Amino acid sequence: MTSPASLSSLAELCGLRTAPELPAAARQALRSELNKRLAACEWFTVGVMAPSASLAVAALRACESALGWDPLQAPGSKTPGPAASGSNAADLAADEGGPVFLKGNQRSGLFLVRLEAGLGSGLLITGHNSVAPEAEDTWGPFPLDFFA
Repeated sequence: MTSPASLSSLAELCGLRTAPELPAAARQALRSELNKRLAACEWFTVGVMAPSASLAVAALRACESALGWDPLQAPGSKTPGPAASGSNAADLAADEGGPVFLKGNQRSGLFLVRLEAGLGSGLLITGHNSVAPEAEDTWGPFPLDFFA
């Protein structure tokens, strides 16, 4: 297996169950390559595997902020962030403290969080391009603090 210190390309992350810890040099190289790949896409979906809903939402917000994306909303909310109590699994996941999967979609402008055991930890980004499908791909998993 590739050690975190030797990671030098996005392709080396593909297939990992959990995001590796990355030294600063590896983060910088991966971020540079990712920025080039993201620039070729029209819109994105994001998946976050995290030990709690609050960590998943924090990773989503850091990603949105770092990449200049409009914040996604939980269904039923008027402002970005978890929805009002009881309106989605983010509240249940936060209350029960279980591992979650967050799925965000720029096309819909929404994100959903569900309890899901047995996942690793990390952030995945999928780029979409209807005009140039060869630009489409999924990148990651990146550490939850990759964009912090």
